[in-house]
Amino acid sequence: MRLKDKVAIIVGGGQTPGETIGNGRATAMLFAREGAKVLVVDRDLASAEETVSIIADEGGTAAAAAADVTDEASLEKMIADCTDKWGRIDILHNNVGFSLAGGDAVIEDITVEAFDRVTAVNLRGMVITCKHVLPIMRAQKSGVILSISSMAVLDSYPYVTYKTSKAGVVAMTEQLAYMNADYGIRANVILPGLMNTPMAVESRITNSMTREDVIAARDAKVPLGRKMGSAWDVAYAALFLASDEAKFISGVTLPVDGGAAVRRG
Repeated sequence: MRLKDKVAIIVGGGQTPGETIGNGRATAMLFAREGAKVLVVDRDLASAEETVSIIADEGGTAAAAAADVTDEASLEKMIADCTDKWGRIDILHNNVGFSLAGGDAVIEDITVEAFDRVTAVNLRGMVITCKHVLPIMRAQKSGVILSISSMAVLDSYPYVTYKTSKAGVVAMTEQLAYMNADYGIRANVILPGLMNTPMAVESRITNSMTREDVIAARDAKVPLGRKMGSAWDVAYAALFLASDEAKFISGVTLPVDGGAAVRRG
């Protein structure tokens, strides 16, 4: 019960349909198992409600809310609804982002529309969510903000907007940490590596590339055991950073990547 009596917002707590579990849903479930009251937020309300149903079946406490991170008013309403319901916000977990699905491309092919679309979700959405949560956490003199970036920040990732926007999430997190330390607020960022999640795998399946092909190709790139991680690996990293066990950790960028970040050559 490492999060007993804490209130957590998981933005992106639904998931893309697929055979495995996504980072947001796994984190919401784990936080609830550890005693948190969880507001599961997603643009797709039905997907958020599915996560809540799973949590309820396990005996946890959760509620669903619809919000679009590109719509500031919907974020304001979601945050207000959370405080109306549970009186506080102890943890904000930002779990949003996409690349090719938003039209991302190599820099010589990127369009203004695609760049703006991906950046609005991956970076601006997190900034605006934090904007409206910070006054609540500052008044409490406590809070934890966790954001999901990507190992694309460090890797030779080809698509310009995803890499650039996710690097911005790291910079945002560092600024959150030093600008809010006096208020007892911690901020950290997780860099998932190659993960076997629906968003990562399903989007890469084509007529010439089966699910098994995609998984095998991604597994082969992972130094530790030649096997991708799962959403639970990300969720357990988030749990540690959200808990009081990490009370002296702020401004940290944590790769969860099976050793890929230290591979050279």
